[in-house]
Amino acid sequence: MTTTTPTSSSTTNSTATAAAATTASSQQLAGNFNTFLTLLTTQLQNQDPLSPMDTSQFTEQLVSFAGVEQQINMNTNLQTLISMQQSSESLQALQLVGANVTVNSNTATLSNATGSAATWGFSSPSPATGAVTITSSTGQVAYTGSTSLSAGSQTYTWNGQGNNGVTWPDGNYTLTINATGANGQAVTVSTQVQGTISSVNVSQNPPTVMVGGQSYPISSIQSINSGSNSVSNAISSANNIGSSISNSINTAKNSSLAQLL
Repeated sequence: MTTTTPTSSSTTNSTATAAAATTASSQQLAGNFNTFLTLLTTQLQNQDPLSPMDTSQFTEQLVSFAGVEQQINMNTNLQTLISMQQSSESLQALQLVGANVTVNSNTATLSNATGSAATWGFSSPSPATGAVTITSSTGQVAYTGSTSLSAGSQTYTWNGQGNNGVTWPDGNYTLTINATGANGQAVTVSTQVQGTISSVNVSQNPPTVMVGGQSYPISSIQSINSGSNSVSNAISSANNIGSSISNSINTAKNSSLAQLL
């Protein structure tokens, strides 16, 4: 079975859209409520003294308006919590700059200038034989071959030489493994690469990290490898931010409950 690259995350504006919808709902509710009060006042002023209006009807309407208002206020609080969570994720992501990580990807970097071969990590659920194809960033086939896969995690290294012996230029190369088991059944192979996070883009939702010249959603990070200078800082920052967010969430929840009572 062919290995696949993780789907990259695109920028979303769901939070802004939801906030705008909440604001519009509040304005519409205010307008409807004012209209209702105007009509109610007019009816009360012009009612027949001998046959007064049934107060239970407009009382029920007043209660309905109040219920809708509370729901809109709760939605506003939820939007605040979502924004706080996204800010927390961004701050945690910034602490990862300089960390050595393993990410879900089948694209590795070849650097002839520094003598660094392209290296992939991959895992197979069972022993298999794999047909290997390595392609350049432009889609050209740089190398084809075969390899034996054992069960578990292993690595594949390519020194940059094509099948004709010519060395390919520096750049990013993609590894594809079509693996088959002893009985000819397809075997799923997952691939990962290691690298150092050089930058973080917090304008994306979720934030993305740059590893080996490639951009990955932060969810693609499988592990922070030992020996990384940023590991302890990231953990400490995450704990501090998590405690702050937890306190803020409890405050917002109490506020929402108070409005409902």
